[in-house]
Amino acid sequence: MADVTKFISGIENFQQQHFGQNSELATSLLAGQKPQALLIGCCDSRVDPALLTDCAPGDLFILRNIANLVPPYKKDNDYHGVSSSIEYAVCYLEVSDIIVLGHSQCGGIGALIQSVQGKEEGEFIGKWVNIAASARDKVMEEMPDAAPEKLARACEKEAILVSLKNLMSFPWVRERASKGQLSLHGWYYNISTGQLKYYNQLTGTFEVLVERYSPNLLNAQEIAPK
Repeated sequence: MADVTKFISGIENFQQQHFGQNSELATSLLAGQKPQALLIGCCDSRVDPALLTDCAPGDLFILRNIANLVPPYKKDNDYHGVSSSIEYAVCYLEVSDIIVLGHSQCGGIGALIQSVQGKEEGEFIGKWVNIAASARDKVMEEMPDAAPEKLARACEKEAILVSLKNLMSFPWVRERASKGQLSLHGWYYNISTGQLKYYNQLTGTFEVLVERYSPNLLNAQEIAPK
């Protein structure tokens, strides 16, 4: 059996922090949850939404799947884990924001790009990532001679837009957004630099929201006169 001592110790540290040092929060959460946002992120172990945003328990309602994808609204007798999570966050928890968080070096998007060569990954992955097939096709049409890495980075961003578009196909998302009760955000996290970009609907581009990590900038802020 694999050694999971690290994870057990982590639970103990969490208990000490949130039930000992911050017991008021733990008590308040017993009454129920009231998160501000639904964050739709990737399953990638390097991109943990709660860690990246430094959130406390109760701040985020988190939905994670391969490549942070949202399928279009479809009401049938199939199982809809993603759709039911979105429904619960919007209709029952009444979140005010939905954030789609994509990232660089996404394996799911890599599988999507590979599928154009007739190579479908796994039993379920290939079909799932095909939700963003339009993103792949658009990028490959606009950048036919681009290097594979550049193509992947562009497709990762374009797939975020597909998820945002599909979110608006849900009638209760669209209704709340049209009334100003719900805001949708597209974020893109760069694993190698820590930089965070957001999709600006006015300019149609991803723009910097949080600059890449710079030790020199951090030191300059620490020694700056107050």
